[in-house]
Amino acid sequence: MANTLLFGKFAAVLPAGGLGKRMGGTIPKQLMLLGTKPVYQYCLETFLKMDEIAEVVIAVPADWKDYFEKDIFDRISPTFGSGYSNGLNKLKIIVGGKERWQSVENGVNALTSNAEYVLVHDVARPFISEKIIRDVCETLINQGSCLVAKPAIDTIKIAKDGRVENTIDRNKVWLAQTPQAARIDLLKSLYARIAKEPLDFTPTDEASILEFFGEPVYIVKGESANDKLTTPEDFEIFVNRASK
Repeated sequence: MANTLLFGKFAAVLPAGGLGKRMGGTIPKQLMLLGTKPVYQYCLETFLKMDEIAEVVIAVPADWKDYFEKDIFDRISPTFGSGYSNGLNKLKIIVGGKERWQSVENGVNALTSNAEYVLVHDVARPFISEKIIRDVCETLINQGSCLVAKPAIDTIKIAKDGRVENTIDRNKVWLAQTPQAARIDLLKSLYARIAKEPLDFTPTDEASILEFFGEPVYIVKGESANDKLTTPEDFEIFVNRASK
């Protein structure tokens, strides 16, 4: 059951700006049909129907913005019922940046609601659950910035040139997922610092930016259903999940 104390405090930014080259094909992977819906629609619907989420921004490739707008407002809109609360009224579609973190920055800067926190979630993780989203929201309020992650179950090896160098204690290893979340004002302040002094590395996620600036990041336990769709082999697995 939703916690009414959490209503409206959160926004979501959904980076969908990548072209998914590892998937192959002629269209971005987020637009490929997964069952009866395009990949991106699954998590978009989940965030839009939650009362905790006051606003949703989806960052898309520049050349595909018109396509997304038509697909969402012409095709998906009629399917939204009363269960989606304000539904598409809280959705904004923007153009993403060159890198993923820049798409997220564009999304954060496009937020206009009174939300205090933002959850960043990759649309290539279509089966995010409402429970995980609420766990992230509660962790944000009670502890601070956080990310969803799974504990490693396999033995982890460090190798160089095809040769094992050592073994890592897997009890200390977590596999990062999304959402990754923080206060909106905190992220904006870090983006401003980056603008003045550009990073000497390309951040792969929000947690890496927070870590770089010494901000604590807490873990919310994830699950395999929240894995990322990356390769054609993954696609077959996800099609089976979508059919259930």
